[in-house]
Amino acid sequence: MDHKKIKLFCLPFAGANYYSYRELPKYAAPYLEVIPVELPGRGKRFSEPLLTDIHHMVKDIWRQLAGHIGGPYAIFGHSMGACLGYLMVKKIIKEGLPKPRHLFFSGRSGPSIRTEARDRYLLPRQEFFELLREFAGTPPEVLADREMMSLFEPMLRADFQANDNYLYEETEPFDIPITVMIGLNEPTPYAEALTWQKETTAPISVRQFVGGHFFIFDYLPEISKIFYQTLQPVIWAEPVQATSLSWA
Repeated sequence: MDHKKIKLFCLPFAGANYYSYRELPKYAAPYLEVIPVELPGRGKRFSEPLLTDIHHMVKDIWRQLAGHIGGPYAIFGHSMGACLGYLMVKKIIKEGLPKPRHLFFSGRSGPSIRTEARDRYLLPRQEFFELLREFAGTPPEVLADREMMSLFEPMLRADFQANDNYLYEETEPFDIPITVMIGLNEPTPYAEALTWQKETTAPISVRQFVGGHFFIFDYLPEISKIFYQTLQPVIWAEPVQATSLSWA
């Protein structure tokens, strides 16, 4: 039996936890090992303090993954997760570890694009909730549930704070191909998606889907097919001695 695997590290969007990508393995190719990454203050790490600085988040992710980067792997990040993925790659290269074979970023323009949205985490509660409704990432029944939102609101505000306060620093581009995915009805226009090319000397491709910012959950089979078509050549390129990562 062929046990070769490619790890796909899935980095969280604002408000996400370990379970946010739970449907993805249902559609993933057999050779793909989907590994969701959990930040403090949510899910299985709910008792830990929240992080409000994106660089502190990257350090936390680094501590989780550094010992498990071996064999071919790729990174997928949506929205805030795309920025986390970009910064993780910079850290991986700096530390001299093997680079990911491919990056899949969705719902975000290239990091060189300065967002006009500032200090959204400081909005009054009702305005903040309205912002969440516009993104359509939080179910209406959750937004209407005061008890539920008392748990989710601090997490979301912490993530928005980390995202809104991120300052881009131009560095040498890496040489990893990037697939960018965006929704036709979300704030990231096609022209801004193309700015990911600034970050790599390898080619990028941009895929567009009908839908808003969280289009990814309406197109899991199609996105999984993109993973499959992109990464299948990697699995046959060389022998792999992959180790499995347990999150029990």
